[in-house]
Amino acid sequence: MIEFKNVTKVYPNGTVGLKNVSVKINEGEFIVIVGLSGAGKSTFLRCINRLHDISEGDITVNGKSVTSAKGKDLRHIRRSIGMVFQNFNLVTRSSVLRNVLSGRVGYHSTIRTLIGAFPKEDIELAFKALDRVNINEKAYSRADELSGGQQQRVSIARALAQEAKIILADEPVASLDPVTTVQVMDDLKRINEELGITTIVNLHHIDLTRQYAKRILGFRAGELVYDGPIESATDEIFAEIYGRPIGKEEMLGG
Repeated sequence: MIEFKNVTKVYPNGTVGLKNVSVKINEGEFIVIVGLSGAGKSTFLRCINRLHDISEGDITVNGKSVTSAKGKDLRHIRRSIGMVFQNFNLVTRSSVLRNVLSGRVGYHSTIRTLIGAFPKEDIELAFKALDRVNINEKAYSRADELSGGQQQRVSIARALAQEAKIILADEPVASLDPVTTVQVMDDLKRINEELGITTIVNLHHIDLTRQYAKRILGFRAGELVYDGPIESATDEIFAEIYGRPIGKEEMLGG
């Protein structure tokens, strides 16, 4: 479903974000990406929907090149990819429902979305998405009245309302407490299993990685240094990914 072919990303300041990365991700997989801060995890995710342009290579989604896509073709590719951010990326002064409906923007004209004239079908879709993450009763609350965990659920619902075929979650639980972290990860895993949405999650927590991942990608200094099933990811493998013996910080996500 997603393929990186010899992808390199060099930032304008010379920092290498990705170095000659080649990998295939299959439809319906639940993948966790691990590595130190600055290892290339976020760069990898943001290149998939071209929030970042790559320097060399090619990235395809469902056989279509993201790298060379322009205009309408790029919008269609992006429409199929939902993004869940660490800081939730919500319009906090707007209602929960309006934030979820923003996932429908790619399906309508600019004027229609500016005046908020979403059709009945979109509103029904938004409520179904909220119901799937158990936050229906907050539909008319302002986003800034919600807890961090509730806000993250709203961002997941937005991706569902978008009818995304791929969900990219960039450190989605980094700012959440342990109990809420499990709730959000449970939501992502359940949605992956029930709807077959390909899900790629960046995590610092090794314990969480072992709990939820079926396959992990390990990045170190922009290079993909491990790609395999979680069952094979021993402490020694994680030490290789992190470039040092893993300690309590990585285990608990500190």
